[in-house]
Amino acid sequence: MANQKIIKPPFPMPRNFFWACAFFACILGFGLTGCNSSPPPDIAQPEMQQLALTQTEFSSLPGWPEKRPAGFIDAFSKTCARLSKKDKNAPIGDNGRFGYVQDWLDICEKMPEDEGLITSWLVENFNVFEVSDGISSEGLFTGYYEAYLSGSYEKTDRYNVPLRARPDDLIMVNLGEFRDELKGQRIAGRNIDGRLKPYENREQITSGALPQEQDKALLWVDSPIDAFFLEIQGSGIVKLENGETVRVGYAGQNGHLYKAIGKTLVEQNELQKEKVSMQSIRAWLENNPARATEIMNTNPSYVFFEESKDTEGPKGGEGIALTAERSLAIDHGIWPYGLPFWVSTQHPDETKAVFQKLMVGQDTGGAIKGAVRGDIFWGSGKRAELLAGKMKSRGTYYVFLPKDMNRLVMQ
Repeated sequence: MANQKIIKPPFPMPRNFFWACAFFACILGFGLTGCNSSPPPDIAQPEMQQLALTQTEFSSLPGWPEKRPAGFIDAFSKTCARLSKKDKNAPIGDNGRFGYVQDWLDICEKMPEDEGLITSWLVENFNVFEVSDGISSEGLFTGYYEAYLSGSYEKTDRYNVPLRARPDDLIMVNLGEFRDELKGQRIAGRNIDGRLKPYENREQITSGALPQEQDKALLWVDSPIDAFFLEIQGSGIVKLENGETVRVGYAGQNGHLYKAIGKTLVEQNELQKEKVSMQSIRAWLENNPARATEIMNTNPSYVFFEESKDTEGPKGGEGIALTAERSLAIDHGIWPYGLPFWVSTQHPDETKAVFQKLMVGQDTGGAIKGAVRGDIFWGSGKRAELLAGKMKSRGTYYVFLPKDMNRLVMQ
């Protein structure tokens, strides 16, 4: 083992609502601090935590090395392309504790195209650190995917559920731009007589309470349940009757805290906690149509959408297209986008014992809170939906940081 260094940047872990609770993880409602729910004792986190990085050897990583990391090259190359457009002297994250753009571009330029050389490139250019919250190196890993729906540009008897476009009067505020201590906190509302007032909640919006000029349907779909799950995922593909497809993505949120309906169903003794999954929640909603709207409305958060012209796939918080099984959603209040990670957790497919892969932190979400917390993007289609819906695993991860920036990290 190398000499271990405990690196504790002086900032507490935020526990604040992120306006786009965009991932499946939110819907379960257990152990997910970003969804206005309380985690059970076995995975509860203290209010004030410190990110702790312990330097270790590559050989100590469970499952290392990965034999075929081709998808990682694609994912990390997108991050490198984004960084190439930034000021070379700009910090990665806050105060340069994760280095500067030029530090990372120097490494990007050395990245090989041959997947067989990735392991040696990582070892030569990075130090690897085990991540913990100062108490435990184990955390929760979930999954999300790109949803599929059937829809139409016109309202019909079948297609009568709107996917609403972002209203013109919706104002979303990143409070961290005003005060450093509010970093990670966001609110949304409407300007009334010079004052920002709360926006309508889900029940009010779906009941037609928005001003007529602000209530605009981007598309119409045939299932309120599908529309609800699309909000959880944050992006999806709508197939039209003529066979064409339209990709839609997150455009805004009404500013209300996310409340997980999985937790609500357990509290009402409709589901058993240990059996909560996306599939069990969907089944309950479909089997109880008289109460489905009532239960969905217990979540006051509402997401608005926009049409996306991206052909590569849905974009994550980093602003680049996500790569299936390589893009990881992380707590952006702690981590900057674009860092490479080694993830070791259980695979949701029972035929595979472990999920141990190189990934890149390229997205975030309201449920993704904590130093050791990850949401794996599984891609699109039925397989991705099944795996994302089943995934709720304990695991660990390790972050790769450039060798030449240890001085910066330690500051």
